[in-house]
Amino acid sequence: MSIQNFSSKLLESAVDEFAKLPGIGRKTALRLVLHLLNQEKEEVIHFGEAIIKLRNEIKHCKSCNTISDNDICSICSDKKRDHSTICVVENARDLMAIENTHQYTGIYHVLGGIISPMDGIGPNDLNIEMLAKKIEEGSANEIILALSTTMEGDTTNYYLYKKFRNYPVKITTIARGVSIGDDLEYADEITLGRSIVNRTLFETSV
Repeated sequence: MSIQNFSSKLLESAVDEFAKLPGIGRKTALRLVLHLLNQEKEEVIHFGEAIIKLRNEIKHCKSCNTISDNDICSICSDKKRDHSTICVVENARDLMAIENTHQYTGIYHVLGGIISPMDGIGPNDLNIEMLAKKIEEGSANEIILALSTTMEGDTTNYYLYKKFRNYPVKITTIARGVSIGDDLEYADEITLGRSIVNRTLFETSV
């Protein structure tokens, strides 16, 4: 839309900001902004305050690197979880997807990305050292590589396998119930749950 399509500079500015969100085009952005304008003023203020509070107060767990309200997330602080089994995921979305299966009782490690030379992302750009420390300390018995079944995910899996294969820790990967090229967050819960339960040794999958 060009500037003359808007009756208000404030409206245009708000649409511009919403359109910066992933998957939101300008038509959808306009629809969302107009929806907010139709809400009670207090509701819109609450919406804005929630976003600002999220940005200012959100933390990353000092143990697994996922998004958290506290220094240590609720999963890592749960004594009922199996802290010797660590599931390695790309981001918090994948962690949530696995949690929703209710098939996994260990803890996690969030890399914060995957190796992607095309995007200029290498091993040094990922949160690997925190994981390495746990393995070197001997607190992990099993590392589950649960990254997306894409070329970048497989590259990252192999890098981690080579880095840690000489340590006394079992390295497994999720079963290929998740189709090649799929992102974990889009896999259905039953398929993803079975992939976690039926995981295999990584060395047998390469």
